[in-house]
Amino acid sequence: MTERQYFPLFVDISEKEILFVGGGKIAARRINALAPFIQRITIVAPEADGSILALTEEGEVSWIMREFDDEDLEEKDLVFVATDDEELNEQIALMCRRKGILVNVSSDKNLCDFYFPGIVRQGDTVIGITASGKDHAKAKRVRERIQEILTEEGI
Repeated sequence: MTERQYFPLFVDISEKEILFVGGGKIAARRINALAPFIQRITIVAPEADGSILALTEEGEVSWIMREFDDEDLEEKDLVFVATDDEELNEQIALMCRRKGILVNVSSDKNLCDFYFPGIVRQGDTVIGITASGKDHAKAKRVRERIQEILTEEGI
């Protein structure tokens, strides 16, 4: 089977209904990266990282403090899955595909309809970086270097 190629696409998600299943450090990092681009995020998780709690207090994030339920997918446009339960992650990904919902599973690139990029933002400039899900450390180094260049150049 030929490896899938992913096209970089910048899209307005400001009014999309976004669900995160899981509330740990990976979810927190992604939610914080998404926050400037969206109005609503719902998290379903029995527990949540401290930075998620801060966002719920600010009203940017709605946290449903319980385990995932199939009905949580209703009327969602994008779903991010970041739990420690591989079987649940796969189950949610399959349900999303059946419903036509784009899904990203942080622990398994093969279950992803899209990759979550490293993001550099400076003014109106937004740059997304990925290493095709193969080398997160490399993508991080590239993101950090691009940030340095933009800062040095005053762009």
